[in-house]
Parts: sequence; C-alpha cells; structure tokens
Amino acid sequence: MSDFTVQIFQLRGSSYHIGVDTGEEMRATSILHMLGSITKQEIDLPEMKSIYSSFAPHLLDELEGLAEGFGISSHKAAALFSGYDVPKTEAMGCSSLLTKDYYVRNYDFSPDLYDGVFSLVQPEQAFASAGYNLQLLGRHDGVNERGLVAGLHFVSHDGYRKGVSPWTAIRMVLDTCSSLEEAVTLLKQIPHSACYNFSLGDRNGKMAEVEASPEKVTVRYGESFLSCVNHFQDEQMKRKNRPSIAGSLERNIHLLSFKKNLSHQQTFHHFKDIESPVFFTDYENLFGTLHTFSYSYHDSRILTTIAGSKQVLDVNLQDWVNGYDIPVKNLIGYIE
Repeated sequence: MSDFTVQIFQLRGSSYHIGVDTGEEMRATSILHMLGSITKQEIDLPEMKSIYSSFAPHLLDELEGLAEGFGISSHKAAALFSGYDVPKTEAMGCSSLLTKDYYVRNYDFSPDLYDGVFSLVQPEQAFASAGYNLQLLGRHDGVNERGLVAGLHFVSHDGYRKGVSPWTAIRMVLDTCSSLEEAVTLLKQIPHSACYNFSLGDRNGKMAEVEASPEKVTVRYGESFLSCVNHFQDEQMKRKNRPSIAGSLERNIHLLSFKKNLSHQQTFHHFKDIESPVFFTDYENLFGTLHTFSYSYHDSRILTTIAGSKQVLDVNLQDWVNGYDIPVKNLIGYIE
C-alpha cells in the first residue's frame, strides 16, 4: 500500500499568470522527468501555434507562463505540456454515466503517469473551470462555469497521426464552449491525434458521446440517460475499436442496467466504491481507478475523490466563480 496525493490549485488571473503559478507550484515535483519520458524532445512549434491560435489562443499564453514558472524554454514547455504531437501512450480506461441531472465518471490508469493535480482556474480570457490536469495544460475531465461537463475515453490508436491530444481538446472545450452544441461543433473541427470518445453534458440536460478518430467524427446523443466507455458504438466507427473490448463491453452493460432513479450523491458513491464493477485496482497493468469526478447541474455541485481516500471534495462551482475559495489544499488517498 502506498500513499497517493492530489494537489488542489485555485488560480485566477491572466492565462499567462495561471501558467506561471502552476509551474512554480510544480517546480519541486518530478513531473518534468515524468512528462519528459513520454513526450518528444521537440515539436513543430509554428504548426502547434497555428492550430491553437484557431481554437484557444489563450492557452499559448498559459504555455508561456508554464515555461516561466518552470524556468525552461518556450520550445521545451510546448513539447512537455501542449498536448500536441504526443507519442502513443498506453491504453487508459474510463467509465462515465450521464443523466439529465448529473454526470459521474471514473478515470483508470497508473499513478506513475498522473499529474496529481486538481485545478480550479478562472482565466481572464476564458470560462472558469474545474478539473483534473493532464500534461498540466490539459484535462482528464472537468466542468466549466456555464455548466458544461466533459471527459475523455481512450478507444484505440487506429489511424494515429500528429494532432491535438484529447486532454487538450477537453481543455479547449471547457475554456471556450457554453453548451453541448458548441462543444460538439468544436470537437468536429479539432485535428484529433487518435481514437477517443468524449462524454459531454450540459446544464440544459443535453448529453452526447462524440466518437472521434483522426479521419472522422460522429455523435451519439442520449435523451435521459447515456453511458460512455472505451469503445465506439456507432456502426461507422466500430472497425476502429481494439481487437479485445470485452472489459469495456462489460462495463457498458453494467452502466446500462444501472438504477435510473439514484441521486447524484448515490451514483457518485457507487462509482468510488472499491467493490463497484466500475472501480479497478490493477494499477501495475495501467488499469486502476485514480479518481472519481462528478457534477450536478441543478446545484452546481462538484463531488470528487481519489483512490483510497476518505475525503470527498464538495465544491459549489458557482460560489467559487464568485470569489469564494475552498479551504482544502490536497486530497490524500492510497493505492493498494
């Protein structure tokens, strides 16, 4: 058993200064070494800037801030944090359940390749949001001040190419989109690097799974209930699934049979329960649950926790956007 900690950052101001503050907070950690082991030494910086300028130009300012905060060059920061032209990573698992009232999700992977950061950010040039960092700039999942929630789900590397990582795509969605329709439109435009599902819900009770590959993007909408796991379900996209998707199919069957009348809090506790069919402990093989994230649209309530933790972070996002910081600095859990 080993301790497992996630830091909580609360950052407001210009995107540049949010980057500086993040870099300074993380400077004493091993994240540069970790990200350096899975990213390229250099990327095509003009190409990346051209694409990001089209979708979320403020993130370029945050990248400059990260470079300043870590005391590294802009070129190095772009390769480490931008999420552009990232080499293939091992498969990760994720399960999400969406209703008209709430969104609940588990993220499954290895603690060795995990930022260990949950950020609440309020940039001057974008919507405020809260979510778990990936490559610092990106997000595994999160929600913004307009009540738009999003998460990523790995499917396959079929057709893999140079492009925008799904975690940076999530950040772009949270920062710039105010509704499900806007998020779907953006995800149809982004040049995706691999095959991923994106689970999306908004405060109007709308929900969708965007099935995105480098060549094609399709959308599967839900009416009152939607599950999202690690395989494509659209007939046009199924050929891009991995050869073995038995685990993903089993999780989907469980989610589809889930009691539809449970509350946000009840569903959240089911997902975070170590005995749950959607909670996994195979950390050595890159398939252990690291965090549970959820959001209730009606009361702007985030409930989230990490593996093995007795703490539940309970945040009213609208209160935070209005200037009320939370007193919690980190979440403490453990990995078996």
